[in-house]
Amino acid sequence: MLDPVSRVRRFNRAVTSAVGALDHSFLGRGRPLGAARVLNAIGHGRFDVGEVRDYLGLDSGLMSRLLRSLEDEGLIETQAHGDDARRRVASLTRAGKREFAAYEALSNTQAESFLARNAQVEALLAAMDLVASALTRDRIALAEMDPRSDEARYCLREYYAELGRRFKQGFDVSLSRDPDAKDMRRPRGSFIVAMSDTLPIGCVGLKGTEHGYAEIKRLWVAPSARGLGLGKRLMDAAENAARTLGIALLRLDTNSALPEAGQLYRTTGWREIPRFNDDPYPDLFFEKRL
Repeated sequence: MLDPVSRVRRFNRAVTSAVGALDHSFLGRGRPLGAARVLNAIGHGRFDVGEVRDYLGLDSGLMSRLLRSLEDEGLIETQAHGDDARRRVASLTRAGKREFAAYEALSNTQAESFLARNAQVEALLAAMDLVASALTRDRIALAEMDPRSDEARYCLREYYAELGRRFKQGFDVSLSRDPDAKDMRRPRGSFIVAMSDTLPIGCVGLKGTEHGYAEIKRLWVAPSARGLGLGKRLMDAAENAARTLGIALLRLDTNSALPEAGQLYRTTGWREIPRFNDDPYPDLFFEKRL
């Protein structure tokens, strides 16, 4: 039986081979993976050269060589940043945009072909999400978003679905308080989404009220990202948002069917209080003064 290190190395070899990471001509377009990844990052809106370098984890020397090769091919242009001459920004040329589109189509076809060869697609995708979250844990970004955005709605749908599975009586969001999250937008509140690259993997809402306190709502972390400390990061971000809005008292409710949530609250300065609302789902209530 393989030991854990051998299993990791087997996985690394399999991925390297499957995606063509060592091919001199990645996806048959005449350049290696490194240059293709830089082109992809710029095509997806990362124009600051320093941001692209950090996103891809490249050193300055390699980044300069890859940029130069793409410039020599006429695929990108670089120039000084408008506000800071020490920084450079890159953009795709017309030829670069065509090449980016070709890579996108080929990458999608490669992914579809890979999934089509496997019978356990959902299990495979869940495993991929788990690995990707673990490998990029230091790059998970928290961003304040409108709760009506696509990313926020995805998180909320997943959150409601999980409550429906875990609550004995199921879950109907229309019966909960503030079902449309209208009070989780500034200046009354805030809604924060955790992003792992392009995938939303967690959220939390800060809901303003007329009662001298605000509520923390809709805390959710994707199963693939649990155990990484993301729940606490989201709670800290919500508390910081409350401070910027001049809110000094926070309350929240939860259900004992979610013991991990209760444990998080009890270990981060929240204290249990009597019921303060008529929501039919919670049976535990907490408060924290900032």
